[in-house]
Amino acid sequence: MPVPKNQKELAELFRELGAQDPDGWATSQMSEGINQLHRFLFLRQAWGRVVSESDDAWIDQEIASAKENPGQPFAGIGHALAKMQAKGVAREDIVDLARGMQARLLFDFCYLLDDPSISESSADDLGWALVETDDDFEPTRETISGLHESVLNTDPTGREMRPRNAP
Repeated sequence: MPVPKNQKELAELFRELGAQDPDGWATSQMSEGINQLHRFLFLRQAWGRVVSESDDAWIDQEIASAKENPGQPFAGIGHALAKMQAKGVAREDIVDLARGMQARLLFDFCYLLDDPSISESSADDLGWALVETDDDFEPTRETISGLHESVLNTDPTGREMRPRNAP
């Protein structure tokens, strides 16, 4: 899909894609030259992997999976969830904890893309980047950076990871 070249069409695309501030994203891309469309799409996809605050079915799935295969990788999640439920921890609180930890990890990974901070002297000249690809999915020289700056404002709830009942 070619990226729209004018601000109005770009804003409409952001709107269709579900951006909370489509005009702001489009204005920034056009005036500052920041590839906001790629940033937004990456973050939208990443948030899709964070537990939704309206979904707690995963709790039962994790517990059942851990009971079925107690020694498998990640079974500790199900074991811990079963203990939490046995102690009366509300499912909403479990979801909020998991969601918060996942969102924090998303922020940290996005920050890591921009600043690897490799401390070993033998590797301090190494790094990495998230880059755009062309129509053949070959990397271009255009980086997608500053993702951590937009993690909170792309929270699907619109609350930027503030508690459900925050003032």
